[in-house]
Amino acid sequence: MKINKLAKMSGVSTRTLRYYDEIGLLSPAMKNEAGYRIYSQKEIDLLQQILFYRALDMKLEQIKDIVHAPNFNVMNALESHRQHLLEKNAMIEQLLQTVDHTIQALQEGKMMSNEEKFKGFKEKLLQENEEKYGKEIRERYGNETIEASNKKWLNMTEQQFEEMGQLEQSLFERLQEAMTEGNPASQLGNEVAELHKRWLMFSWKDYSKEAHAGLAAMYVADERFTAYYDERVAVGASQFLHDCIVAYTTE
Repeated sequence: MKINKLAKMSGVSTRTLRYYDEIGLLSPAMKNEAGYRIYSQKEIDLLQQILFYRALDMKLEQIKDIVHAPNFNVMNALESHRQHLLEKNAMIEQLLQTVDHTIQALQEGKMMSNEEKFKGFKEKLLQENEEKYGKEIRERYGNETIEASNKKWLNMTEQQFEEMGQLEQSLFERLQEAMTEGNPASQLGNEVAELHKRWLMFSWKDYSKEAHAGLAAMYVADERFTAYYDERVAVGASQFLHDCIVAYTTE
């Protein structure tokens, strides 16, 4: 199949298909004498997998690593796609319910509670967090602990949700001050760790120093966790927060 036909069939532009070839994500089976890219069924099937991953907002480099891995299995990938799409569909359904209830309340002149208004958005945030970090945190803390934490977070009142956001902002500010001071074991460093503990307890069912230190280890072991604080405070913030928590939990 020539590139133009594949573009028309898949909805992917020829420019995008050429770019996929340039970065080694999807190369044609061959080029004919005229220089046209020719795709076999193998490449067509692979493009479908790529589009599934793109629909899940995955970066191209990450997709490339997955689909070209020696142990890549199409059936396993499809089952994974299906599960993610079901989760995404559930999230959309929740948002639709919130919209429908809001419309109905306005039409009937009824008042919705603030908790009802924001339930769908909280579900969405929770789902995004699950997609991003779910596997790692469930492996470390277990499904029961995570489900209890999610339930507590979803049941937060509007006031609690606002307090949690304010506390996190205070954490960012104190963390920046502590980084300037440069000593994670100082009184200021302990204040940072204490603020972090209080922030966690809005969603954690129980607290333990071991669990707190374990979470801190994830902040520096996984670049996705590291980026959260590094982007909001300063480069190196996640490492410094880790050091503050370690000093705090080993006292």
